[in-house]
Amino acid sequence: MGLFSRRTHDTAATGNTTNGHALRNEKRSRQPFDVDSGNFNRRPSFGQWLKFTWLDLLTMAAMGAIGLGVYEAKPAPSRSFPVTFSDGEIVYPDFAYPLRHEIVPIWLAALLASLIPIFVFLVMQFRIRSFWDVNNAVIGLLYALIGAAVFQVFIKWLIGGLRPHFLAVCDPDPALMGAHPGSGFESIMFQRNICRGDVDEIDDSLESMPSGHTTAAFAGFLFLYFYLNAKLKVFSNHHPAFWKLIATYAPVLGACLIGGALTIDEYHNWYDVLAGAVIGSVFAISSYRMVYASVWDFRFNHIPLTRHTPFSYGAGAAGAGGFETAVFTRQAGWGYEEHYGGAPFDAAHGLRGQAAGFNTGPMQHERYMHKPEGDVEANAGLHGAHGFTNGASSARNSDATMTGGTHYNSSSIGRKPVPTTV
Repeated sequence: MGLFSRRTHDTAATGNTTNGHALRNEKRSRQPFDVDSGNFNRRPSFGQWLKFTWLDLLTMAAMGAIGLGVYEAKPAPSRSFPVTFSDGEIVYPDFAYPLRHEIVPIWLAALLASLIPIFVFLVMQFRIRSFWDVNNAVIGLLYALIGAAVFQVFIKWLIGGLRPHFLAVCDPDPALMGAHPGSGFESIMFQRNICRGDVDEIDDSLESMPSGHTTAAFAGFLFLYFYLNAKLKVFSNHHPAFWKLIATYAPVLGACLIGGALTIDEYHNWYDVLAGAVIGSVFAISSYRMVYASVWDFRFNHIPLTRHTPFSYGAGAAGAGGFETAVFTRQAGWGYEEHYGGAPFDAAHGLRGQAAGFNTGPMQHERYMHKPEGDVEANAGLHGAHGFTNGASSARNSDATMTGGTHYNSSSIGRKPVPTTV
């Protein structure tokens, strides 16, 4: 068996429609999704996948080219800056730090923020085994990284700011300062025409705001944080193991360390780092929500979204599209096709307890509702008494083969023992 679940094919060769025409089921089997059964967790062919994602790939390539072009462009603004007062004292010592080597180069920050999450996504598939889960995770990660990168390079180019080592790179020439009178109060403000340093280094030192390192780190690692939270169910309806909390917050620590290193090598001011963290975080949250059904709601945040069919939040387990098991943890019933009630407000709607009584069959309804009030088994099913198909009249009208106790509400059955594995 491969890493991802294989495509399934209908064994029937032909079928008949209501108008008597033959229907070849092989044609239906080539579809990437079994729409009739609501199961979307199937691996498509490469052509089918490309049909769904070609526009995203083209857009990401275009945005990457735009971002690279803006990154290589010279700074748009011409900033004024002071050097010294009339008595020779440096006006802003915060911009007079020496030029040092970066502890974490920008290429390494971007590489770590992309490859580490992708590696984790792939490792998780040894248990999850879902093509669309890893597809949405990788595509969503690229949304976050590319979107945040383009966003921040435009701010660098059009707004920018002075790096802490700007004066060391500029190396102001006193003779040029005398030849080019300053401006502003007491004529202490100058332009870059007084600099005698390397032109490329001066250009770079004028583009401090925001931090590209921190933007990439928070975009990639915060996306991974949301993914781990969803797959490990750290903030869920049960008490998880402590190691899951550590694993979930490890990417956040990595992002903070990358950002903090920039204040040690003096490549960025603290507010540059903060701005980059905010930009990266916003894109991580937005991108995760684009490809998964929720960010924080533990009932849905592990479910990949599809392009062709909207996710029904009130449809219960039937609306999961075959992604009920798309989690890594196996605690408290997660990762199994059986569904258990008991989580807050799940008796009203949601995967862990669908709309109360939505699929309550007549056999199950009568079994539970006609037992003594003190009966434990009967009390466990009381949540199924308020749904759409509850009651003797509506239940008896249902086909016994469809509702004969096999499709009753998940929230109307008692808790069952579940494995205690991770």
